[in-house]
Amino acid sequence: MKTKEELIDDLLTLAFAEDVGDGDHTTLSTIPESETGRQRLIVKEEGILAGVDIARKVFHKFDPELKMTVYINDGAHVKPGDIAFEVEGKVRSLLQTERVMLNIMQRMSGIATTTARYQKCLEGLKTKVLDTRKTTPGMRLLEKEAVKIGGGENHRIGLFDMILIKDNHVDFAGGIPQAVAAAKKYCAETGRDLKIELEVRNEDEIRQALEAGVDRIMLDNFTPERTREAVKLINGKCEIESSGGITIDTLRSYGECGVDFISVGALTHSVKGLDMSFKAC
Repeated sequence: MKTKEELIDDLLTLAFAEDVGDGDHTTLSTIPESETGRQRLIVKEEGILAGVDIARKVFHKFDPELKMTVYINDGAHVKPGDIAFEVEGKVRSLLQTERVMLNIMQRMSGIATTTARYQKCLEGLKTKVLDTRKTTPGMRLLEKEAVKIGGGENHRIGLFDMILIKDNHVDFAGGIPQAVAAAKKYCAETGRDLKIELEVRNEDEIRQALEAGVDRIMLDNFTPERTREAVKLINGKCEIESSGGITIDTLRSYGECGVDFISVGALTHSVKGLDMSFKAC
C-alpha cells in the first residue's frame, strides 16, 4: 500500500500530465528560458486558507529551484487582499505551475472554509463534524486534510482503515449479529485493529448493535427527536454518529441531542472554491 506522500506525488504527476502535457507552448514561445521573476498568491475572498504545504510540493516537484516565501500558513483566517506567499525563480516554471497550484489551493481552501462554518454551528457542544468518502477521485487525501484544517475531523480515509457495516452488508450477511461477528473474526484472523461501526435504521437495530458490541453506531436518517431517544438508549456504551441529509440549518439540532459526530457529505462533494489569484510582482 502506498504512503500518503507517494499518493500525493502520484496526484501531482497526473495533474502536470493533464495540464502541461508536452509543454506549455504559450509560455515556451513567449518567455526566454533564462527569464526570472516573482509571483504572489493574492486572496480575493474571505475564508480559511488551506493547501500552502501542498503548494510547496507543487513548486518543488516541477522545479526544485523555485523559492517560496510563506506569509500566511494553513488554517489562518484570510480576507481579500491578503498575500499568502511569494514564489521566485524561472518565469517559465512559475507560469506552468500556476494552474495546478491554484486548482488545489482554491478547492482545499473552499473545503476548509465550509468545514469551519459547519463546526462553528456546533460551538459549545462536544459534537464534531465529519467528512465522508464523497470526494473528488484522486484528491481525497488533500480534501480530507482540508477538512482537518477547517476544524473538522476525518471519518475513514477509505475502505481500508475502518469497518463500516451498512444496511446492504447486514442484509447480505444475514443480520446484524452475523455481520458484526464476521467482522470481528476477520480482524482477529488478519491481525487488523479496526474500529467497527454499524449503520442502524431503528431502535431494534440499535439494541442488536449494542449486544453485538460495536465501537460506533451510525444513526441513519433519524430525525432530531428520534436521535434524542437513540442517545438515551445507547447511554454512552459506544460512540454515536448522525448521518443522512443533515444540513447547516439542522446541524445544531442534532448536536444538541448529544451525538459525538455528524457526518456531512457537503463538506467535499459540492463545495465552492475560495477565490484567489497568482500574479507577478
